[in-house]
Amino acid sequence: MNRRQLAALAGALLLGSTLTACGSDDDTASGDNSGVTLTMLMGVNNIYPEQQRAWFTEVSDKFKAETGASVRFETFASANDELTKIQTSVVAGQGPDIYALGTTFTPTAYATGAFVELTKDDWDKVGGRDRFLPATLGISGPDKEHEVGIPFASRPFVMAYNKDLLTAAGIDKPADSWDGLRDQAKQLTKDGAYGLAVGYADGFDPWKFIWAMTTQAGTPVVKDGKASLDGPNTKAAYQAYLGWLATDKVVDPAAVGWKNAQAIAAFGEGKAAYLPMVSASSKVSLDKSKVAGKYAYAVMPTIPPGATSLPSGGVAATSILSGDNVVVAKYSKHKDLALALLKQLTSEESQTSYYKTFGELPTNQAAATALGSDPALAAIVESAGKSLNTPFTGGWGQVQLALTNVVVQSIPDLSAGKVDDGKLAGLLGQAQSTAQEALDKAK
Repeated sequence: MNRRQLAALAGALLLGSTLTACGSDDDTASGDNSGVTLTMLMGVNNIYPEQQRAWFTEVSDKFKAETGASVRFETFASANDELTKIQTSVVAGQGPDIYALGTTFTPTAYATGAFVELTKDDWDKVGGRDRFLPATLGISGPDKEHEVGIPFASRPFVMAYNKDLLTAAGIDKPADSWDGLRDQAKQLTKDGAYGLAVGYADGFDPWKFIWAMTTQAGTPVVKDGKASLDGPNTKAAYQAYLGWLATDKVVDPAAVGWKNAQAIAAFGEGKAAYLPMVSASSKVSLDKSKVAGKYAYAVMPTIPPGATSLPSGGVAATSILSGDNVVVAKYSKHKDLALALLKQLTSEESQTSYYKTFGELPTNQAAATALGSDPALAAIVESAGKSLNTPFTGGWGQVQLALTNVVVQSIPDLSAGKVDDGKLAGLLGQAQSTAQEALDKAK
């Protein structure tokens, strides 16, 4: 998506807040709802596609048995698709009843004014606000009195590492700095294995590395409504991230076309020592792979590139406050049914089952507490406690797309095994303009 398209999209989102009216609730969660179909939009699960399709059927069947209404699922494949779908539906005043959105897109959804702002009665209809882990409510809205997002899945990021490969190389523990991780990766790149497995073509993950490194450096990409995507620490973050493949040669060259699922597969085959920026969802696959019993999780480095300790003003964030929130469209004619479905999906039973199938940590307090004793999840729980939310601004969706677009536009040079500093500076300048324009429109 280019700069002009992003600007137009931001304008359409803000315009949508004036075009969208509150729909009347024609149905209730009780009574005869035969013939009613709720539509829910959520991201396609590229790691477990068959299991997701089966889950769609299971959810709809259970909800129909309880309420008489069916559920139809639609999916999006990338953050770009996610934002476009919100824009299209908001402007049209029709579309899915429920959206499952990445937490970083909740501010964008909130800014449109097109989604139900939750009252105490609404929270009660989904089982009560206190059924959720307090930390997962951190990006439900700008404050407790103005929330649209109901926590559905928690996804703090960590890195997996191959214990056998580290031991064989004489490395006793993962590095706590990005430079240290790079050096360990160089030491571990040998005998047909690489130091790192990274999905450079993934539609969701690349910007998260840049966000983490700049936050740790004390120069976050957005602060007080101002973007700083073209600063020296941002450039250093991209040079480090792209350099793993281009100059350090610690990533399989094929990774230039990998998405997250392919990076997980490579690590699972024992072809990489480290797998950064993954969540607990990787555990389901890895426990069935060649590295089952031979891997562990660790928090990602918290010291930025070029530093040996946390700089003044730096924040030791291990992950974005990540996961999925569900929001209900104001135009929906089935608000009570939508809330009834969300009560079902956030129950202890459903959340425990969802974790066992997809590895997504529960937001339900009871379900999460039951998992707390699993030592394999210790680093993930630690990362959850050290996660930091992204800025709550309606322009953030465009900011993260601008960050990702820098990687997308760098792919040709990356494929040729280089990082062109001049081109990178130009791309960061374009990203800065796009980001600041989006932030200004969101004010």
